Amino acid sequence: MYALIIFIRNLLFDFGILKSKKFEIPLISVGNITMGGTGKTPHIEHFIRQYLPEKRVAVLSRGYKRKTKGFILADENADAQTIGDEPFQIFQKFPEITVAVDENRVRGVENLLALPTPPEIVLLDDAFQHRKISPSENILLINYNRPIFNDRIFPYGRLREFACGTKRADSVIVTKCPQNISEKEKEFFIKKIEKCGFYYAQSPRAGRSQGEVPIYFSAFEYSAPKNIFTKEPINIDVKRSFLVVTGVVNASGLYDYLENFALSIEKLKFSDHHDFTKKDIEKIEQKFSQLSPDSLIITTEKDRARLLSNPFVPQNLKEKIFYVEIEVKFL
Repeated sequence: MYALIIFIRNLLFDFGILKSKKFEIPLISVGNITMGGTGKTPHIEHFIRQYLPEKRVAVLSRGYKRKTKGFILADENADAQTIGDEPFQIFQKFPEITVAVDENRVRGVENLLALPTPPEIVLLDDAFQHRKISPSENILLINYNRPIFNDRIFPYGRLREFACGTKRADSVIVTKCPQNISEKEKEFFIKKIEKCGFYYAQSPRAGRSQGEVPIYFSAFEYSAPKNIFTKEPINIDVKRSFLVVTGVVNASGLYDYLENFALSIEKLKFSDHHDFTKKDIEKIEQKFSQLSPDSLIITTEKDRARLLSNPFVPQNLKEKIFYVEIEVKFL
C-alpha cells in the first residue's frame, strides 16, 4: 500500500496533474531515496563553503523532530528543540548564513524571499521527495555502504520510494566511499545507478538520455575530537579508551576513525535523532564510570546539537564529552 501510494503520487507530479512551484532564485535540493544515513548535512555544509562569501546563502529544512511547527528563522535563541538538530548544527557552524525551518518548503522559500535582505541562493535540505517545489538542481545522495540497487522499499527495506526515482536527479553523489575506491568499483556503481532510472521516458528533465547525469564519489574526513562545550581538541597522540555514544543511522565510519588512536571502544547506540532523556544520561554516566579515569565520551556533531542544551548533563560529565567534525572530500 505504501509503495502504491508513493508510485501514484510521483506519477501525478511527473505528468503535471499535481503542480510543482518554481522560483526565480536558484534552489539546490540535497536529498536521498534512502531513509537517512547518506550524509546530507555534511554535503550541505560543503556547498555552503563553496558559495560563501560570494553569495548570500540560506538553508531551508523541515527541522525533523523539532518541538515547534511552521516557519522559524534561526536566531540566538535557537536550539535543537526549536529548529531540529541538523539545522542547529549548521547554524552553529555558519552563523553568517540564514537558516530556516518549515515543513512546507514552498511557504518557507516565500518567507525567505520576503526578508529585508533575501538570500541569493537556497539550499533545500532533504527535499528530494518534497515535489510541491521545483528545485533548480536536484542532487541525489546514495550511500556507498547501502546502495539503492541493493535495497527494497519500506517496510521491507529503507527506500522511501522505488529506485526509479533517480530519474529526477540532475546529479548523483555516492557518499561515504572508502578513500581508496578503485576505478573499477566506480564503473560498477555508475552502471548500476544508471539502470535505476536515468533513461525513463517520463523524466521531468526532458530530453535527457542514459549516461548524461554526472555521478560523483565522496568520502568523509574526520577531525580530532573537540569538547562539545569548549571546542578544545584532544591530543590524538595519547591513546585512551572511548565510550562512543551515537544517535545516528550508522556510525561505522566514526568507529573506524577512532580505532586509529583508541585503546578500546565501548559503544552505546540510540535511534536516529534521539532526544536524550534523564534516564539516557544516567545510562551514559553509569557505563562511562566503568572505564578508566582518563577515558572520554565521543559523540557525533548531530548528537552534540542535542546534548548542548540538554538540562540533564551533569557538570562533571561536560568536560568528558567530545565530538568529531566531518568534512566532505570528493574523490
